[in-house]
Amino acid sequence: MLETGEDYREAVLSGQWWEKRRFTGCDFTGADLSGLRTRGCTFDDCVFTRADLSRSRHDASAFRSCTFDRTVLAESRWTACSLLGSSFDECGFGGIALTECDLSLASLAKARLRRLGLSGLRLREANLMEADLTGADLRGSDLTGARLQGAKFEGADLRGARLDANALVQAALRGAEVDVETAIAFAAAQGLVIR
Repeated sequence: MLETGEDYREAVLSGQWWEKRRFTGCDFTGADLSGLRTRGCTFDDCVFTRADLSRSRHDASAFRSCTFDRTVLAESRWTACSLLGSSFDECGFGGIALTECDLSLASLAKARLRRLGLSGLRLREANLMEADLTGADLRGSDLTGARLQGAKFEGADLRGARLDANALVQAALRGAEVDVETAIAFAAAQGLVIR
């Protein structure tokens, strides 16, 4: 069943279990969704401004082109989810776990993602400008085409991550851990001649 344009503002929906529900253009502003569990649900163009999604669990659910503005995401778990084209502004990410998720075209500008486990994620063409990824685990993540101007990767683990030449020039990579292939690509992006 498809729910379109429903108003869930300030609703208390904590601890609920939703399976295969579909939402389009629904407003969850200020809703208490803490401890919510979703499986196979779809949220398209939904608003989660100031919503509390702490300790929530999401399996194979899609949150496409959704707005997360000052949303509490602490201790939430996302497995095999699509967050394609969603925007995250001033969100609380503490302790979030993202596994096999697609964040392509997502906007995470200025996000504080310090020391988070973000390995194996799809972040293609994501906006990570000025994001703080200090100490984050990004092993095997796909950052192809991501906008990384001013992004901080100090102490981040980028082994096996896919980064294009632009990313290697735009981001602050000092102290990041990389594999040999990325080190060579970084040197080439900086204009070094490798023989």
